[in-house]
Amino acid sequence: MREIVERILAIEKEQTRRAANNFLAEYNSGEKKHLKQLAFHKCQKKNRWVFGGNRSGKTECGAVETVYMARGNHPYRENRKDTFGWVVSLSTQVQRDVAQAKVLHYLNPAWIADITMLSGKKESPEYGVIDQIMVKNVFGGISVIGFKSCDQGREKFQGSSLDYVWFDEEPPQDVYEECRMRVIDKNGDIFGTMTPLKGLTFVYEEIYLNPKNSPDIWCEFMEWADNPFLPENEIKALTETLSAEQLDTRRYGRFKANGGLVYPEFDENVHVIEPFNVPADWYDTISIDPGLKNPLSAHWYAVDYDGTVYVIAEHFEAEKNVEYHAGEIKRISARLGWGTDASGRIRALIDSAANQKTLAAVKSVSELFYEQGINVNPNVNKDLFSGIARVKQYLKPAAGKPKLYVFKTCVNLIRELKSYRWADGDAPKKFDDHALDELRYYIMTKPEGSPPKSDKSLIAKDKERLFRVILNERKQKKY
Repeated sequence: MREIVERILAIEKEQTRRAANNFLAEYNSGEKKHLKQLAFHKCQKKNRWVFGGNRSGKTECGAVETVYMARGNHPYRENRKDTFGWVVSLSTQVQRDVAQAKVLHYLNPAWIADITMLSGKKESPEYGVIDQIMVKNVFGGISVIGFKSCDQGREKFQGSSLDYVWFDEEPPQDVYEECRMRVIDKNGDIFGTMTPLKGLTFVYEEIYLNPKNSPDIWCEFMEWADNPFLPENEIKALTETLSAEQLDTRRYGRFKANGGLVYPEFDENVHVIEPFNVPADWYDTISIDPGLKNPLSAHWYAVDYDGTVYVIAEHFEAEKNVEYHAGEIKRISARLGWGTDASGRIRALIDSAANQKTLAAVKSVSELFYEQGINVNPNVNKDLFSGIARVKQYLKPAAGKPKLYVFKTCVNLIRELKSYRWADGDAPKKFDDHALDELRYYIMTKPEGSPPKSDKSLIAKDKERLFRVILNERKQKKY
């Protein structure tokens, strides 16, 4: 009996020892949960980035994701055995103090098979600079976490085939491109966690704006208020020590440039929503900014009973003729069940420049669209500043909610809203604004305040309530 009791006590002692070092099991497991951290881990895309302020919880994402992949116990992904990945920091000192420290925090010492050091002793790895950690995975094999620093230069990042790369802060572009090549063979993952302190770099241009609409890219912003483990008094103290400009990057993780955003009111987490089945009686009209060599942008707009505008579909393509664009507009309209006028033509707004004829053209763009079954109305208000002001009005929350939502499938409009900036003078930069132009044409047809189209019946009010419930449920499921 005594031997049995001693064995039980030994087992309990070992369980206590393991629990004391198993910070991974405690991660987001209590009543408080960091919803944006969980959204990052649940995302299945291959190129994920978190732009966050200091203390927002972004680095925890990268460290935990690295340990999940090394251990082979990721709760939201198909796991691989015997993985090989890199943790990339700006320098070896930053590696030791930040990313390396976080990985060691979540890596139970019992899971470590061996460590090789660049400097220091492996018996005390937290005080030195680690080269590689060999991790016992749940499949019975060994995974390897390698550590790299950007100051080594691009050449040090060549040759290996990797399952993943974690960038702790923004790397130089050549290092990023080299690491992308390293994960191709294994169809691996890239993920980055960074505070955007360098301005509008390649990360802004290629990843955040995603001009090629890569389906593999996913981005999220994190700020102090998103971190439920950061006390309110600490947030207050941090806020008081920073200027408004510093708060933009240090708290909110926003990209900054000399020319400010035209639409800083636009927030992807608020204005971009999951598509839902829009009632046909919400359908309003299509708005077009024409282009032949440049992109033609067309969006389908719907308005609910409270005057809230929904952008529900998009056609955006360059170097195509009117016949092609008209065909696409009719195809999308048929899919939506969009209405036509008495002659069977689809009605749309269009830039008044479409009425002009060039020296080489016999007919105007408006006439060509009409022949293709699109009845375009060029009588739009093109006043730039009034249009911008009206769009801002629709983006600003009124009574807690904005008056403009965009389906997440309208990727080009979303990209332009994120990137539209003022030039050195008092006008926006005339670049990549085709979708924004026709958004203005449409919004300027709406009265200020957008009152309901008509008095709501009891049935209409009930339909409105049900669709609001569905919309809120879908937004909550995002996290």
